[in-house]
Amino acid sequence: MLKAEIKRKKSISYSKWGYFFLAPFFIIYITFQLIPLISTFYNSFFENYRSGLTQIGPTFVGLANYVEILTKSDITPYAMNTIIMWLMGFVPQIVISLLLALWFTSTQLKLKLQGFFKTVIYMPNLIMAAAFSMLMFIVFSDIGPVNSVLIDAGIIDSPIRFLTMTPTSRGLIALMNFLMWYGNTTILLMAGIMGIDESLIEAARIDGASPFQILVRIIFPLLLPILVFVMITSLIGGLQMFDVPQILTKGDGLPNRTTMTLIMYLNKHLFSRNFGLGGAVSTLIFIFTAVLSFVVYNFTMKNYDSKGKKGGK
Repeated sequence: MLKAEIKRKKSISYSKWGYFFLAPFFIIYITFQLIPLISTFYNSFFENYRSGLTQIGPTFVGLANYVEILTKSDITPYAMNTIIMWLMGFVPQIVISLLLALWFTSTQLKLKLQGFFKTVIYMPNLIMAAAFSMLMFIVFSDIGPVNSVLIDAGIIDSPIRFLTMTPTSRGLIALMNFLMWYGNTTILLMAGIMGIDESLIEAARIDGASPFQILVRIIFPLLLPILVFVMITSLIGGLQMFDVPQILTKGDGLPNRTTMTLIMYLNKHLFSRNFGLGGAVSTLIFIFTAVLSFVVYNFTMKNYDSKGKKGGK
């Protein structure tokens, strides 16, 4: 009996250390995300702004800020701008990334120098968006290298003002988002493809399946969770698009606010210290993002079972 008590005293409980290592995450999350989120939602119900040196509010106004945003502002065109520029960058991003992932993971091609190429395609993701935007602004300026090459080649007579036309402005923003993120998407898709049992693909080849049939019937269904993850995270990042268009268009969404995004619109309210309207815009963006993410997930995964295969009878 005495030996059992001594042994019990000497035993160490390690269960508490799990909470110890989890604590920093929850402390940081609560301090820098949860509390600001609740504060933003709370401030959205108040009139709170500065007019000159005079502070107006905070005065409780209920849903007045939301009504003003939805009825008297241009938030709908800005939301459309954001979605259009996200799609312009995401569609080629997912296509190119999928092709690269298939090439790098192919056991038949056996590409050499894969480490070098993977590093090269991922490097743009390491460049700060602000620096990348300034680089593209210089490259595509009226006296930049692109116009100089086109004029010297005799293709054009006068410089193309890329940032004064809606298609080219949106195209440049989409191009930068594509270049910055296609490497990261490629790595994610490669991880998903490498997780597929190679014996399934080999069996399909033995049965006479073409590469296209293998891609559509085996790889796509098993890769669907990764594709959905990439789509949703890209959608969330796209709706938060700010630094690239902000720098490239000098914060004005040129031309004619056709490149003004939702976060740029939010920044206008925060810059003018209108915290009530800013909180309402932030809350609406949060709801908009959550609804779109739910729709994308539900639409793509509703027939997908827990085994990673499409369900249905």
